[in-house]
Amino acid sequence: MAEIYGRTEIWERHRHRYEINPAYFERLEAAGLRITGRSVDGRVEVLESPDLPFFLGVQYHPEFLSRPEAPHPLYLALVRAAISRKEVPNPVGPSTAVA
Repeated sequence: MAEIYGRTEIWERHRHRYEINPAYFERLEAAGLRITGRSVDGRVEVLESPDLPFFLGVQYHPEFLSRPEAPHPLYLALVRAAISRKEVPNPVGPSTAVA
């Protein structure tokens, strides 16, 4: 997350009053998720999975700060991750050589 934003502290508008129950933190972390962002009062705001190419869950509204000319850092990171994993089709097609 800090890599995406270029800093370790961010301020975003919280999405709603739904929260992750602290009783599940250990289970989530045991399943490979990392809690990487919290609000000033301790609520979980960001979950990430380092085992996947791009997995990020947030409890705030990045779309409120995103514009076509100035995309929110999370949208830009998603697009960059997709482009980096894009499969380019082989223009020649599969090999038909006979051994």
